[in-house]
Amino acid sequence: MIIYNVTVNIDDSAHDEWLTWIKDHIPQVLATGKFIEAKLTKVLVKEEMGGQTYSIQYRAHNKEALAKYYKEDAERLRQDGLKRFADKMLAFRTELEIVDEYTVNFN
Repeated sequence: MIIYNVTVNIDDSAHDEWLTWIKDHIPQVLATGKFIEAKLTKVLVKEEMGGQTYSIQYRAHNKEALAKYYKEDAERLRQDGLKRFADKMLAFRTELEIVDEYTVNFN
């Protein structure tokens, strides 16, 4: 399984609008059929540059599904965010491969 992680630092002046936007954007990304789930998380470490930082983690079945997303959907889906928040956000993307997963069973 592959995690496509998008880390975003959003300026405080655009935070509320961005948070509303991203909560609408994530279902659009999932609607491409390339991912099976997504998590929106807030990074709790304060950045020197200010603003607030979030991580959006999309799970894909494999690298092929992610490659297909890049080829068919990524550019189109990024454009709206770039137009709205270009000078208010900084984003970087990371691809992660799940090696193993562990859970705790309290039963």
